[in-house]
Parts: sequence; C-alpha cells; structure tokens
Amino acid sequence: MPTTTANGINIYYEIHGSGDPLVLICGLGYDMWQWHKMVPGLAEQFQVITFDNRGVGQTDKPAGPYSAALLAADTAALLEALNIEKAHIMGHSMGGFIAQEMALSYPEMVDKLILASTNFGGPHHLPITPEAMAVLSDMTSDPVTRFKNGLAVSTAPGWSENNAAMIEEWLAWRVANPVDPAPYQAQMAIGLSLLAEDACFEPRLANVHAETLILFGEHDKVVPPGNADLLAAKIPSSTIHLLPNAGHFFPIEVPEAANEAIIEFLKS
Repeated sequence: MPTTTANGINIYYEIHGSGDPLVLICGLGYDMWQWHKMVPGLAEQFQVITFDNRGVGQTDKPAGPYSAALLAADTAALLEALNIEKAHIMGHSMGGFIAQEMALSYPEMVDKLILASTNFGGPHHLPITPEAMAVLSDMTSDPVTRFKNGLAVSTAPGWSENNAAMIEEWLAWRVANPVDPAPYQAQMAIGLSLLAEDACFEPRLANVHAETLILFGEHDKVVPPGNADLLAAKIPSSTIHLLPNAGHFFPIEVPEAANEAIIEFLKS
C-alpha cells in the first residue's frame, strides 16, 4: 500500500495515469473512494493523485480539531514527498476549504484551481438548505434509512430512485468503512472554524492568482450553487460551470460530465 510520511503523519495515496499532476481532495468523512468513478477518465489525461485526508481511510487519525491550514499543510507535504513541485488542485466540499488554503498559502504549488461544491465560509455564504439540514440531522430513523435519505437529499431529484444499484454499492462501502466519530468531528471542525467573519476565506480570495474553475451540481442542497456566484465575485480569474442533473455528490452522479468540464478547463 503506498503511504508516505508527510507533515508528521502517514498519508495513504494513489497515483494513476501520466501527464500534468492533478490532486483531488476529498470532502468531509470520505476517503478517496469518492473519486473512483472519475479517476479512470481523468487518468487518461493527467497524473491523478488521490489520497485519504488526515482522519479518514488509511491515513493516520491523530486527535483534532483540524483546520484547513493543517490539512493544506498535509497536502503540500505530500506533494513535496512525491517530488511534485506544482499541480492542479481540486477540492470538493470540505476539500474545497483545503484547496482554497492551498491557493493562498502555497500559491507556488498550485497551477490551476478547481473549487467544487464548496463555499468561502463566514456569515455571507449561502448555508445548507432547510430541507437538507432536516434530513441530514434526523436521528429518529435506523442508520440504513438515515444514510439512504441523506444520499437522496444530497443528489439530484430522482437520482437515488433511478440508481438503486449505485445506492446499494454506496451503502456497502459505508458499512465497510464506518464513520469514526472522533476524527469525523475533528474534520467537521474545519468548516465550523470558518464561520466567523474574521476567519473565513472571503476577504482573502482576492489574493488567489490561480485560474479557477468553480464547479457545482445545479441541484446541490448541501452547498447551494448560489455559492458559486459568491466565490466568482471574489476570485479574480474564475469561471463557473454548473453540472445539469447533479447534486452535491456529482463525482458519483455524473462523473463523465464532471470530467469533461475539468479536462476542458485544465487543457485550455
């Protein structure tokens, strides 16, 4: 299993394909499995680096809380350990916080930037919709029902009903990789630490010099796509791409369409 010691922890990673390096940073509570439908197509064009963030999967899980700065330092140290001086950086959801910090704290390591299904924190971002909050915070149902309801509200309308086999695969993955409460809470602290106006990314984003793609599913209820406009208004060289028929988990819902948008942006 490929692991390397970086920033004081053991990080599990995988590399697929060849070409310009492209780093994919996972969201809250997910390991690199979240990218498994996108990696084969991207690896035809790029050297794709996926890894498990601190706190999940096969990477070390030291006590938290964690911060975007800490996990960005992990990512930068991983690239250094792999002798990669500069890479395209893509972060999804919580991974988008890490990607923003990478662009701000390690600009020399960031070629192009992709911010997916994320926001800049603080009091001015658009929060999770009441519908999604109600479903994701429900503790009255059994765990399997809660998980399936969570996927239904986190994907495009009708997607979970029309993709029953994928939902079962998703459930099987989660059963085999259960959430470890302590590191999950440590990762959750990343987003919570950005809620204050003086701690969020919003006032810093004018300093992002990397060309940036802001990529959202048009039906995202977890991070509403209106956040794309807010990010674009702050990042000097940025464009928005909304993926039709997709919600928050577009890497699973519409991997081919996502890859097409990514490849077009990175090759332009």
